Amino acid sequence: MKHTAFRRTALAAALLPLLAFAQDDTQVPAQTNQLEQITVTGSRIPRAQVEGPAPVITIKGSDIDAGGFRSVFDVLTQVTQNTGSVQGEDFGSTFTPAANVLNLRGLGPNHTLVLVNGHRVADYPIAYNGSVNAVDLANIPSVMIDRIEILSGSASAVYGSDAIAGVVNIVLKQQHEGLDVSVRVGGTQQGGGDNQRVQLIGGGSWGDLSGVFGLELTQREPIFYGDRRLTDSYTRYTTPDDVPAPILAIRDPVSRDYYDLPGAGCDALGQLLDGSLTSFQNPRYDGSYCSSDHYYSNRTIQTRKKLANGYASLHYALNDTTELFADALYGFSKIATTVRAPAWSSPAAFWNEATGRLETWTRVLTPEEIGGRERSARTFLQHATDFTFGARGTFGASDWHYEASANRSDYVSDQGISRFLANVDDFFLGPQTGTHEFEGDEYPSYNADPAQFLRAVTPEQFRSFSTYTRERDKAWTENVSFSVNGDLLQLPAGPLGFAGVVEVGRQGYRNTPDPRIDAGAIWHVTGAETDFGTRDRYAAGFELNVPIFSQLNATLAGRHDAYSYADKDISKNTYNLGLEYRPFESLLLRSTYATSFRAPDMNYLFARNTTGYIPSVTDDYQCRLSGQPYDSCDIFYNMNFAQSGSTELLPERGKSFTYGLVWSPGGGFDVSLDYYRIRIRDEVTNLDENQILATEADCLLGEAQDGTPIDRDSQICRDAIARVVRNPADAAVNPNQVTNLLLSPVNAATERTHGIDLAANYRIATDGYGKFQLHAGYTHVLGHDYQQFPGDPVRDYLNDLAYQSDWRTKVDASVGWSRGNWSATIDGTRWGRIPKNDYSGLRSAYTLFNGSVGYDIGDRAHVMLAVNNLRNSSPVDKSAGWPNYSAGWYDAYGRQWWLQFDYHFGAGKKGG
Repeated sequence: MKHTAFRRTALAAALLPLLAFAQDDTQVPAQTNQLEQITVTGSRIPRAQVEGPAPVITIKGSDIDAGGFRSVFDVLTQVTQNTGSVQGEDFGSTFTPAANVLNLRGLGPNHTLVLVNGHRVADYPIAYNGSVNAVDLANIPSVMIDRIEILSGSASAVYGSDAIAGVVNIVLKQQHEGLDVSVRVGGTQQGGGDNQRVQLIGGGSWGDLSGVFGLELTQREPIFYGDRRLTDSYTRYTTPDDVPAPILAIRDPVSRDYYDLPGAGCDALGQLLDGSLTSFQNPRYDGSYCSSDHYYSNRTIQTRKKLANGYASLHYALNDTTELFADALYGFSKIATTVRAPAWSSPAAFWNEATGRLETWTRVLTPEEIGGRERSARTFLQHATDFTFGARGTFGASDWHYEASANRSDYVSDQGISRFLANVDDFFLGPQTGTHEFEGDEYPSYNADPAQFLRAVTPEQFRSFSTYTRERDKAWTENVSFSVNGDLLQLPAGPLGFAGVVEVGRQGYRNTPDPRIDAGAIWHVTGAETDFGTRDRYAAGFELNVPIFSQLNATLAGRHDAYSYADKDISKNTYNLGLEYRPFESLLLRSTYATSFRAPDMNYLFARNTTGYIPSVTDDYQCRLSGQPYDSCDIFYNMNFAQSGSTELLPERGKSFTYGLVWSPGGGFDVSLDYYRIRIRDEVTNLDENQILATEADCLLGEAQDGTPIDRDSQICRDAIARVVRNPADAAVNPNQVTNLLLSPVNAATERTHGIDLAANYRIATDGYGKFQLHAGYTHVLGHDYQQFPGDPVRDYLNDLAYQSDWRTKVDASVGWSRGNWSATIDGTRWGRIPKNDYSGLRSAYTLFNGSVGYDIGDRAHVMLAVNNLRNSSPVDKSAGWPNYSAGWYDAYGRQWWLQFDYHFGAGKKGG
């Protein structure tokens, strides 16, 4: 520990009375009351009240199936504090279609800290959106979840880096009696997505030893765009000017007009795409090309997935004061997502000796030609492991508790991508015959027969010029910690509670591409370097619970975190202040002020100077020059890029402020109202290619899409224009075409958001109608803005249609009922208004209802019917044509259903 500041902090911690944090969250009983000492996420000191200075939402594990939710991720996305959209498996072409991440407060998935049993787990090894690191929620077996606690506010003074937007702590079960088996089968009303699930959970006690284990096996079929009427046709809701992109085309690279195809034209390939291939003409250009109204029908909007998740926890009472424990979590997943068909294009311009002219050829291969619609799927074979072992207990007969633990978490993803081999040009064009001069420039020349180009490819031929490249991505983290908690002394109003921690940790990642890429064997992909990096982390902190008088309580937390990597040392101090005032027993007034930070993402730090190309990127600037809407623009092509990280990045800094109240007048009723404000400075930003191109287009044209004036000389414009390298506007071939994108991260941005959360719960038991549980939650984002560089215009992420990234409001409500052997639940979520796809205004709010009905067959068996999307509704948005809904915000799965049977073996009733 070479950091001087850290040494002093750690030494002071060692000299304090057994400095450490409170017990791990895994010790919290499932049922609590006002007299128990419990630990709640956001504080490390056990307390006698569930509610504290910061609002915490709790979701029981049993609520997931009963609420008609598909998975752990599904139930978390409906939490009202999760106001930001994320790129998921239904988003389309993303870097992480096999990962499920959260976006609390709309601040990005990397600003939410995800814990399992109170400790960190490895990030998903592939950077989300190609830039930031986040935790995948797909490998948590729901059968093992006791509860999920969500703290939607800064908590770095307690947990360290990442906890700027909040903390999600998934608490797994620690005890169970007997063996429970659950079998579930389901499907969708509109087709596709058939699924099956088997769950086991068992456990018991054997003298001083106790344990629990769980296993979950899941299989799910994909859903394709062609399976849904909303998305199976490209032109159904479009204008005549909006036509699908070419599947086969020969084009003039100078005028951009299409050359009419020789001979029978598209009729020669009419059997492809289930006989839907036909001739189309883009009204902006002369000539025609081959395409289909079902151009996108073979893309998945829900991936094919197989999951196997297991968990085991053992506890051994060494003596009356010490317990040994060990937890193991394993997740395996096999995922396939079909984003696009294999697409080949010739050099940007070549001289065709067979026709005596400059040409550009484009060819998208169909499922019939490659051997099936999933032959081009992007595949992920993934393994996630998490091991924790340690000891906890008390020091003799004192009330001081301690815990010492070590943890190791790994996530490995083997990614397979269908790519063309370097010989694909020869297949379509034949060998290059030399070069040809045209208007002063030299172009490669080929003797390419268009008639050959119009013949369907066979699956055998496709295999001759294609392969699957394999990339191995791995991320890991390990941590050793020692902690204690207890009462330092007795104050007039109560004991002065104390907790503290000393931690030493390490994390790393490695992305290893297929070696054939560097060998030049893969078409249009070069220079794929291995990305890797490691860093060490040291931390020490404390927390105090100070009873000022009987009605007023204060909490104070402080922490020092230090990171070491690449001969760099960075450190950060954070603190947290909280107040609780109870003017009378049923009313709690609360407030918190916290500082927070986030160490730079590993990808931002260590990504190598990687060059390659991004397939099928829409050129925003050229689209707007030609008057084409972005979503239907046909000016897209492969763009070269160069990207690297920087170890000079500084930690992001954050501040958070909350105040609110909780009123619990009795009778099973409580209501809470809280205001939050979060601000991030020095935010690390690395805009993706689409955002860079959109900003560059605004700057070059001097106005945003909605007509807002843009200053071309602003810092954000100078940065965007410098990142995009284009051909001159007067070039003979491909004028204004992008030749390279320069990507790199910087500490620059400031982001702010604020809003209110309102929640209410009511529990009532009636004589003749059973028991009812009602819950309602509401979040209203009052403001969210972003400034990339000091002095730049402030982007309004809430009210500016061009940049809105939040749902303004979100409501979640549920009603649970039970009577005798029967039970039922209805859950509804209402997402507020978001921009239409064509940015012409706001689309209507969207509401989704889930539900379930269950029946107990005696004491051991239970049967349940659950339905997701009871109304079979779809969030239709026809403003900009296909896909006819806002794919980045909602899904188009429609109604899904499951029939589930549970049985308990052993003593006692089901549920152990």
